[in-house]
Amino acid sequence: MTAVQEKQDLYFERYASLEKERASREPSWLGEIRRQAMDRFGELGFPTTRHEEWRFTNVAPIARTVFAAPGVEGASDSALDAPRPAALPAWAGGCHALVFVNGRFAPGLSSIAALPAGVKAGSLAAGLDAAAPALESYLAREAGYDDHAFVALNTALFEDGALVEVRPNTLVERPVALIFLTPLHRGSTMTHPRNLVVAGAGAQASFVEIHIGLHRGQGGEPAAPYFTNAVTEVVAGESAIVDYTRVQQETDRGFHVGILQVKQGRSSSVTTHSIALGGRLDREEVRAVLNGEGAEALLHGLYVIGGHQLVDNHTLIDHAKPHCSSREVYKGVLDGHAAGVFNGKIAVRQDAQKTDSKQSNKNLLLSEDATINTKPQLEIYADDVKCTHGATIGQIDPEAVFYLRSRGIGLQEVRNLLIRAFADDILDRIRFEPLRSSLRESLATRLEVARGRLPGGNGGSRISTMEEAG
Repeated sequence: MTAVQEKQDLYFERYASLEKERASREPSWLGEIRRQAMDRFGELGFPTTRHEEWRFTNVAPIARTVFAAPGVEGASDSALDAPRPAALPAWAGGCHALVFVNGRFAPGLSSIAALPAGVKAGSLAAGLDAAAPALESYLAREAGYDDHAFVALNTALFEDGALVEVRPNTLVERPVALIFLTPLHRGSTMTHPRNLVVAGAGAQASFVEIHIGLHRGQGGEPAAPYFTNAVTEVVAGESAIVDYTRVQQETDRGFHVGILQVKQGRSSSVTTHSIALGGRLDREEVRAVLNGEGAEALLHGLYVIGGHQLVDNHTLIDHAKPHCSSREVYKGVLDGHAAGVFNGKIAVRQDAQKTDSKQSNKNLLLSEDATINTKPQLEIYADDVKCTHGATIGQIDPEAVFYLRSRGIGLQEVRNLLIRAFADDILDRIRFEPLRSSLRESLATRLEVARGRLPGGNGGSRISTMEEAG
């Protein structure tokens, strides 16, 4: 405990250093919020498995590691820190792209000159320097830190991120991409990206937030671990339509905590997609507050993991007003010794009559050593509602394998076909086709890797039995 406390003290030292740097340029209201958040982090500390919301996710590796901010102690200043444009995903060419390297805005890699009138997008740090009007109203107002240590830590330490404002009744035809790249460092580093997206009444826009780890070891030496602690606040005004996709593609040395907090106005519609493919330890949270009558929330998620990866998905759909609806579908594909967690809660407040909500979590285990802990929940305080939830856990259907094998299709191809069909139910919901195709390619690559890792390339004894029988 003493060692963990010593590591925790380093975050207070980092906060004190940043407080001096930004005292003359940040508004006083934000300085007060930061102080309160840091104090709250000190009271909470890092969560442990004794906390109900974290009992399947041990963050001790984060708490025990000394992470330095990029560009300071423990970080390399070599040319490798500046990724080439080739590091950007190919689909980014079809977007208005804001690119961040080590959590800081990189204007030379970004492409936002063609943004339509009625849209402002750029660096959050620059917005603070310019005292952008939206900031005091929304920044750090939606994502609460009173009961969340990582949100508190981000609120106290964030230095940059994306600020996007879409004016009322503005249509943004191309997606706005927030691309976060973490390149090679010699020491353990941390970043705390903070994003604020505000869509005015009647606005229509789509967003892609993606976190990509570029760490590579040199001379056979493993890359240093790194920590990304990202918070995004999305505010959707009355009748706004927002589509938000969040993709996590960290390396196997990456620890990732990502929180997406959404607040919806009357008759708004928000669709989120949470895709987790990488990382050593990943906590993904999506919280949606339906704060206006007639609001609609659609939450979709897909996690595809193997080896010793852990992905923990926590969701909360808070029905705060009547006549709102929500639909939630999360799917997981796990092989090797991977561990998954799904904890999804639908909360219906007392005045939220006529709520219509459905939740589903389905998991496909490709290995007998993979585990999933799933806990769909309903918390209902109104009496005129329609709410359902459910969860399933299973292996690849042996009857489907036998049927396809009898048509002359190879076992590995059958396995991949069935996995892709399972995952495509989520990927097909992503409207931006270039991103959808890229994620399918990433899935195919993971399946090829898994082929060499699993015994016989079959992903489970039930398939072995069918192969022997066939």
